[in-house]
Amino acid sequence: MARTALLLLFVTALVTGIQRPVGAEDVDALRARDDRIEDLERKLEVVVDELSRLREQVAVPEEPELKSAYGMGPAASKVYGIDRGLSIGGYGEGQYRTFFGDTTNDDLDRADFLRMVLYFGYKFSDRIVFNSEIEFEHATTSNVGNGAGSGSASVELATLDFFLHEKINARAGMLLLPIGFVNEIHEPPFFYGVNRPETETRIIPTTWRENGAGIFGNLTETLSYRAYVVSGFNGQNFSDSGFRSGRQKGNRALTEDFGFVVRGDWRPDAVPGLMLGGSYYTGNSGQDVRVASGERLPEARINMFELHAQYHEGPWKLRALYAYTDLGDTKELNDLLGRPQGKPIAETMMGGYVEAGYDVWPLFDESGTKRLEPFMRIEYVDTQYKVPTTYARNGRNRYWLFTPGINFYPHPNVVLKLEYRNYQTLGGERPQELAVGMGFAF
Repeated sequence: MARTALLLLFVTALVTGIQRPVGAEDVDALRARDDRIEDLERKLEVVVDELSRLREQVAVPEEPELKSAYGMGPAASKVYGIDRGLSIGGYGEGQYRTFFGDTTNDDLDRADFLRMVLYFGYKFSDRIVFNSEIEFEHATTSNVGNGAGSGSASVELATLDFFLHEKINARAGMLLLPIGFVNEIHEPPFFYGVNRPETETRIIPTTWRENGAGIFGNLTETLSYRAYVVSGFNGQNFSDSGFRSGRQKGNRALTEDFGFVVRGDWRPDAVPGLMLGGSYYTGNSGQDVRVASGERLPEARINMFELHAQYHEGPWKLRALYAYTDLGDTKELNDLLGRPQGKPIAETMMGGYVEAGYDVWPLFDESGTKRLEPFMRIEYVDTQYKVPTTYARNGRNRYWLFTPGINFYPHPNVVLKLEYRNYQTLGGERPQELAVGMGFAF
């Protein structure tokens, strides 16, 4: 009863206070208070809108797993998923490699923070998108005196995309050539092993980028393509190990000779997870360069093609790739460059691999997002497949490579890696190798 009486007294006092006549000063105070509340509400709405806009601009992903788009790596594709403004992403990888039966300083055990990469993209509008990749290799650009050389800071990608139509869009700038699996999608969580496949390092000189322009799009829901014109190779830097040193990387690139590359991929509806495709590159590499004798290098035309297949459904990941190159004027090129006997630039090179991985994590935890994927890759690489008749092959650059390993994903975009590389050469010796690594993308 006492509580009820007190409640009645409180309500009576409240009603009495409300019914009290309101003076002019009270009205002005109430109006001022209401104006302040409305002003605060407006400011709060502005802050909420700005926070939402900033969240979109830095492209905080809704999904934990990154997805590839328009031929770019998953982390590099974040800019395409935002409404407008700035996108930031990146990836990194480090490794420790130990060699068995090493005979040279090149095969000493090493720990290397191989790459740290930042992606900066900007979406000007639905039709104009800038994307870039800034790479820092081997942790420092200075020479630390351990015999391994210095690192580098490089622009690996810098493109403007102009979206015109689903079937045809334009791209210009520093381009990643659309050849193979790894050249475009080389972020460490998205390939097996500590090291990239040798075929996509020696035959296809990944990472391969050049200044150029081209088109891309989807001809149907299942068929996509990319076609670019780029600066050609510089043939004076070729060697018995391939074309890798002939890449110009957009650095004041000689462009007396251009290259043309085209790629197509088909993902049939009838087989979910399957992708079949191929690419073709052609272009001269002489670049009108004069050697010490005053003679010009020959045209040295390169024709390169590769065929690839991938199946990724459920716990299975399967890949196969075959690459072949043909180089013209090789006898004259070797003679003019003074290539040593037993280490010639080859007329033809070839390589290929098959790879299979299976996620065994569900055997231990069906509800988890982690993955544990043992894999096996078998490949053959021959950068001396056919050489000019007056030169002998370098047998060390003709080998089978067997690579068993494990990728562990504690998060979809974080990976820990282990692999063993067993070389079987057709001449010369290569040490066997055990490597552990880590990588991430964001």
